[in-house]
Amino acid sequence: MAGLFIAFEGGEGVGKSTQEAILGAYLEQQGHTVVRTREPGGTPAAEVIRNLVLSHDYIGLNPRSEALLFAAARGDHVERIIRPALDRGNIVICDRYIDSSVAYQGYARELGVDRVRNLSLWATNHLIPDLTIVLTIDPEISLARVTNHDRLESEPLEYHRSVTQAFLDLAAQEPSRYLVLDASQDRDHIAQVIQQRVNQELAARS
Repeated sequence: MAGLFIAFEGGEGVGKSTQEAILGAYLEQQGHTVVRTREPGGTPAAEVIRNLVLSHDYIGLNPRSEALLFAAARGDHVERIIRPALDRGNIVICDRYIDSSVAYQGYARELGVDRVRNLSLWATNHLIPDLTIVLTIDPEISLARVTNHDRLESEPLEYHRSVTQAFLDLAAQEPSRYLVLDASQDRDHIAQVIQQRVNQELAARS
């Protein structure tokens, strides 16, 4: 791939969207072409799936069906948005990616880490981020920041604790490709650390 693929991961209310926006603006100021996107979503079909899986109308959705829907949205997203942008040499910043499915469905829903990961790898033709930034904080604190909880945000606290631990476990398995940050730190400090790491990634490619 000619471009750089960065994913932001973490539980609910940890500040992913905020940091993703700050990083995108910083990179654009440096002269890079940046594509900011999110999961589930990013394409018309994936946005329809997003509305379905996050809606309270579908509380009780079968976990296997949930995992399949997320993978379907991701496959369309990669095919139509992410991979073409990378082929153009752009920097893609994505709010959530495969690790979210592994954490939320593989770990917390207990569907099996390898099963859920392999499903998304198949859907995306094995596209993985060059860098995954994990923001972590006690879910009891982060969930208090969230208003109008969607279907997943409304899950019990222990579910979200499992999700948080899952992200830490995933990062520990491949530390060179992850940057794990305490999301309770000052927002600007977090942004500076992220920018430094991304600059290192870019320098390694030049």
